[in-house]
Amino acid sequence: MIELHSSHYKKACFALALGSFIVFCNLYLFQPMLPLMAQEFGVSATAINWVLAATTLMLALCLIPWAIASEVVGRRVIMLVSLSLLPIVGGVMVFSNSLLTLTILRALMGISVAGFIAVAVAYMAEEFTPKALMVAVGSYISANSLGGIVGRLYGGIISEHYGWHLAVLGLAIFSLIGAVIVFKLLPEQQHFEPNRQGLQAHSKHLVHHLKQPVLWLAMLIGGINFALFVNLYSVSGFRLVAAPFNLPLSWAALIFLCYLSGTITAKMSGKWANRYSPISGMLLGGIVSLVGMWLGLIEVRSMIFVSLLLISSGAFFTHSLAYAWVSKNAQVAKATATAMYLVHYYVGGSVGGFLLIYCWQHGAWGGVVTGGTVLYGAMFILCWLLAKVSERNKSLLVQPAL
Repeated sequence: MIELHSSHYKKACFALALGSFIVFCNLYLFQPMLPLMAQEFGVSATAINWVLAATTLMLALCLIPWAIASEVVGRRVIMLVSLSLLPIVGGVMVFSNSLLTLTILRALMGISVAGFIAVAVAYMAEEFTPKALMVAVGSYISANSLGGIVGRLYGGIISEHYGWHLAVLGLAIFSLIGAVIVFKLLPEQQHFEPNRQGLQAHSKHLVHHLKQPVLWLAMLIGGINFALFVNLYSVSGFRLVAAPFNLPLSWAALIFLCYLSGTITAKMSGKWANRYSPISGMLLGGIVSLVGMWLGLIEVRSMIFVSLLLISSGAFFTHSLAYAWVSKNAQVAKATATAMYLVHYYVGGSVGGFLLIYCWQHGAWGGVVTGGTVLYGAMFILCWLLAKVSERNKSLLVQPAL
């Protein structure tokens, strides 16, 4: 097993972080462009949201198939195949000129990135010691955050000055180079045991996980958390380019620098989990994000950035803890369990976008806060239920093998 702070740990963590960085650059490249593309294609904010939602929705739908495939061929193979597809889809996307074609290709991008995302944490869970795992997951999610920041900043700035086609081309080239580096650095698995059972057996694993409240409550927490987080940013982008702020797209894209606070708190989450209750950390993260959303009611540009800093800090803290919780407590088919968590996570992101953008279109930021507060309340109730289940039945933390 890979020990914390060892040379193998550093090598594996760097490869996983780079792969994660590339994946999330591609995943969120178009998010800051949404206001600009709504004008270019002459569609509403809700319609243009499909460019982002198609990616996250297909990502969610393909996580389980990728995870099942990894149970047979291994996690490393799936991650490398996934990374190899990114520059191919990106290269084809450069020649897209219609919204329908672009949306279809973005859906294909969702399928491509799903492979890496589905099995990366399962790879860590099998190869890292338990103590190293909690810290490694925090580092991995920090790379998620950095990839999201860079992808969005790059997309917003380049698309405003040179067009979105060039932005896509540049990222495709970078993805190709990064995939080669990950291929050379990512260690072969030493503790993977192939599971060549049929589809019926894997379906039993899905049902088994869903029968464990200690797992699926955390999955629901992750889904609501992401529904709020990513779409509060999308709404903020529309808000800043509209009156009374009227910011250029490249300036509005700077809000994604607020993700840096999430990079820091994701790293902190591992230390919290090793010292305190992960569930209390999930609750704390939600409260911090909720306060940030409420601060956004103050119609001052600087306060919007403070608001987003708090939203990012809390959301990444909660996500890191919930994600690691599922991986740690799933005793069989870990890749399937973590993939199921991410299914909830990205379905939440897809559905939440249409909800919060609807609130924005019909009630401005006040409407967004109203809808968001309801969702945060639901997340807090789920945290309470998870704590009760965990306390009442400790045996769920050591699930029997099938």
